Amino acid sequence: MTGHLKIAFAANDSEIAQDSCARLCERYGNNSPETADVIVALGGDGFMLSTLHETQHLTVPVYGMNRGTVGFLMNEYHEDDLPERLETAEEEVINPLSMHAECRNGDVHEALAINEVSLLRAGPQAAKLRITVDGKLRMPELVCDGALLCTPAGSTAYNYSAHGPILPIGADVLALTAMAAFRPRRWRGALLPKTARVKIEVLEAAKRPVMADADSRSVRDVVIVDIKSESSIEHRILFDPGHGLEERLIREQFV
Repeated sequence: MTGHLKIAFAANDSEIAQDSCARLCERYGNNSPETADVIVALGGDGFMLSTLHETQHLTVPVYGMNRGTVGFLMNEYHEDDLPERLETAEEEVINPLSMHAECRNGDVHEALAINEVSLLRAGPQAAKLRITVDGKLRMPELVCDGALLCTPAGSTAYNYSAHGPILPIGADVLALTAMAAFRPRRWRGALLPKTARVKIEVLEAAKRPVMADADSRSVRDVVIVDIKSESSIEHRILFDPGHGLEERLIREQFV
């Protein structure tokens, strides 16, 4: 069965990733993502995220091999026995966040984020944000450098750098985390149910401009950003046995 597994290879622009891709294609053949049983992404976490976004219309799982730096979403790179590794890989299913952002000029932008949706100050002054959860005002005014809402898969990324909590991959919760909160000074964020709908309004938007970002896709001069988990979209990620996201998330907390 392993000999008939159809693989589609994708690589980022780095020389090491391109060289690895060429060798793997020569050894195992290369198929289009539409006809493949599995997609193998060669690069770092950023390339893995872009591959998941680009193939979200397919039901094909994605198996990453690290040809970048951090590689939290990636497996170790080995050229040997790749079909056998793919056959025995463990699958994690992730739902992305959807972002609906309205700008000062009236433009509306939609985007999906596997890791997080973040709002960041875009000028010299701190941002002023108002946070509503499921239609109920929870934070009348948060003065900060920014705030983000992340999935469990994204909790070890920007969220962790902002001192947010690491979430178990199977937890039906989202983390709302502030960056450099000035007022309330000691506010450390909140854990919300996965079903929560979060609205963040920008106060004094002309004086204190804010940008919104969904997995590195940015929108400037936002005034309202609505965020929710998109349960209708599933990203399937493959990991070597014993090295799945659950294990990685636990291991990160004991470093």
